[in-house]
Amino acid sequence: MPNLSHTPPTPASPGDAFEQLPLSPAVLENLRRLGYLAMTPIQAASLPITLAGHDLIAQAKTGSGKTAAFALTLLSNLNTRNFAVQAMVLCPTRELADQVTQEIRRLARAEDNIKILSLVGGSTMRPQMASLEHGAHIVVGTPGRILDHLQRGSLNLESLNTLVFDEADRMLDMGFFDDMVYVAKQCPTRRQTLLFSATYPEGIAQLARQFLRQPQEVKLLERHEGDKIRQRFYEITSEERLDAVARLLKHYRPVSTLAFCNTRQQCRDLLKVLRTQGFHALALHGELEQRERDQVLIQFANRSCSVLVATDVAARGLDIAQLEAVINVDVTPDPEVYIHRIGRTGRADQDGWALSLASTNQMRRVAAIVKELGTQVEWHPLAELPPASDQPLLPPMATLQILGGRRDKIRPGDVLGALTGDAGFNAAQIGKINVGEMNTYVAVARDIAMDAQRRLAAGKIKGRSVKVRILEVNAEAPTDAPSRANASIKRRGL
Repeated sequence: MPNLSHTPPTPASPGDAFEQLPLSPAVLENLRRLGYLAMTPIQAASLPITLAGHDLIAQAKTGSGKTAAFALTLLSNLNTRNFAVQAMVLCPTRELADQVTQEIRRLARAEDNIKILSLVGGSTMRPQMASLEHGAHIVVGTPGRILDHLQRGSLNLESLNTLVFDEADRMLDMGFFDDMVYVAKQCPTRRQTLLFSATYPEGIAQLARQFLRQPQEVKLLERHEGDKIRQRFYEITSEERLDAVARLLKHYRPVSTLAFCNTRQQCRDLLKVLRTQGFHALALHGELEQRERDQVLIQFANRSCSVLVATDVAARGLDIAQLEAVINVDVTPDPEVYIHRIGRTGRADQDGWALSLASTNQMRRVAAIVKELGTQVEWHPLAELPPASDQPLLPPMATLQILGGRRDKIRPGDVLGALTGDAGFNAAQIGKINVGEMNTYVAVARDIAMDAQRRLAAGKIKGRSVKVRILEVNAEAPTDAPSRANASIKRRGL
């Protein structure tokens, strides 16, 4: 990587206040209102560099505060009176692009009339093209959709001054290298480029050499407090690997578990084993359609699904609150990936389990992880894992899908009001509410799911009747007879 010949800006320290940075009083006041009281390590290390105008390569994990780290920089570079695209953020997935868009909008409240546009697949081109015609300051999008707009001439980057690659390694994993190169070549050469990545494969170095000018480097490897993430390794044979996952789940009984597989085929095989044994499990992989992927993520995040089986590529960008356990179904050959995996649990003030299965031929991989951790790992025999209970491991919530969303002016408060008003449930029985463009998803306590579905279908939201069904995690028919509402939704292809 290129080295700077001049002195870099003095870095801040984690925990320092944002007032130490050259930000406007309005921006600082907005940060205070949003609860940004002190900088995270990635913000403290990168913001003095990027606000000084330098290009940056930052290695940091999901959930580290990196979005604010680059968002504050691109917002500081904006001329709000110029309604042209001045900043662009490339993200690997639609979900991450949506998260980034929302976070930038929150951080942009200090200025009036900043227009931020999301350009992602899964949505029709025409509304996006119309929005671009009306002008935008910032675009956030996936490489394929950004490429489409550039080739159609609907996206003009002549005024761009900041380009951000977010989760660049995942974009490489997904085969977007050529698209990333094409997009970067359409940007003005005189610009600031910021590249954020959790790992540092060769493709990142190639991008840096080609498109970044004398970048500063920030590398923050994940380190986990030993008393928050309890790591245990179990030696198994390859033949018993998948059944061993079920055994771990029956013994530890975590409410939410993310099980990492090294291949898509292993994901499919494990999902079959878990469902056969009665677990509410879903899989996340590249073969899912966008609608299916959205539903999987919603059900896992709202605790309607006990186990999410995923590859590293599919799970990158997920930030799930209250994740009790991570299971490494296979030992990853990359120690940094192991650290990234287990860092999904044990966050904030919560404890978590990191449980790993290793066969004899994988001991070199384990040795590399031990070296990276700088400490010995704890080994336990599978034989010490009797089931903790004869009761099935059921998720606490179930998800109701409502036909209607933002297009119908439905808001989370409307759904909560319908459930706690005429339907007669209390707020403690209602979980996360996700309002999409055409559908709304609400988590309810599992023991009231059927009753809640019937009452919502019989009542009204925003003065009109709605169609409602229960999303079945294991894709099996509901145990009760389907209502007219369910049948109607199925006929309409939901």
